[in-house]
Amino acid sequence: MKEELIFYTTLGCHLCDQAREVYQSTLNPDYFHVQEVEIAEQDTLIERYGTRIPVLKNPLNHQEIEWPFDPDSLMQFLSD
Repeated sequence: MKEELIFYTTLGCHLCDQAREVYQSTLNPDYFHVQEVEIAEQDTLIERYGTRIPVLKNPLNHQEIEWPFDPDSLMQFLSD
């Protein structure tokens, strides 16, 4: 079973594009599924993540990692 992660993003976010490149090159798609969530579709998400995106969240333990992150910090986040 794949581990689920949530990636909070929005259209036109160049930092989100950079973060996407990091997680796509780091995470094995056989083991991880990343669900992208467009924050502009919900006011509550805009309030929570509007100035923080891009953010990756582990929905099992509710931990989040904010940009900037690199492959090493991403793997550390996943091992916590």
